[in-house]
Amino acid sequence: MYLKINELITQLSTVNISSERKAVLQPLVDYINFKTSKNEEVRLNFICTHNSRRSHLSQIWAQTMAYYFGVKNVFCYSGGTESTAMFPKVAETLQKQGFEILKLSETENPVYAVKFAENEHAVVCFSKKYNDDFNPKSEFAAILTCDSADENCPIVYGAEARISIKYEDPKKSDGTAEMNETYFNRSLEIATEMKFVFENLRKS
Repeated sequence: MYLKINELITQLSTVNISSERKAVLQPLVDYINFKTSKNEEVRLNFICTHNSRRSHLSQIWAQTMAYYFGVKNVFCYSGGTESTAMFPKVAETLQKQGFEILKLSETENPVYAVKFAENEHAVVCFSKKYNDDFNPKSEFAAILTCDSADENCPIVYGAEARISIKYEDPKKSDGTAEMNETYFNRSLEIATEMKFVFENLRKS
């Protein structure tokens, strides 16, 4: 794992996560425990409205934490109820936090390769609908990361579990003096909660 990311994760403290929030995160802990107890692959599809900010941050940090804690056969995805583009500030924020980012295309919906370790596969990020062919069709958990997606996806076909873990949209800060700080802190919030999830798995 890249040193800067490793140091950041080490410094993240989960002790201040409220009991209410831990209850929100527990179904994801339970789902991963269930799949790993059966030696099955863990597929997590993080879903938000536009697949542009929160769902990508969640996908990337969940994949990173799985590697950090040595949890094998975890495959993280993301999607939206509609597709737009991954917002550039997301890639910029992750790069500041230690990820290696390679922009693979310059289209309206660019493709990014996001790496957290030299010898691990990059997380491929671009905006897509949650049921896109790039994402799993069955045997996965759908994690809803925003109110709108939660309301618009009452049923996610093929999902074994539907888990609501909502985050405030950093988009509200776009174009303001607080933009950099807001995106940085939202990424850290998601990272901290994904750390809580993976550090609380049963050890086999």
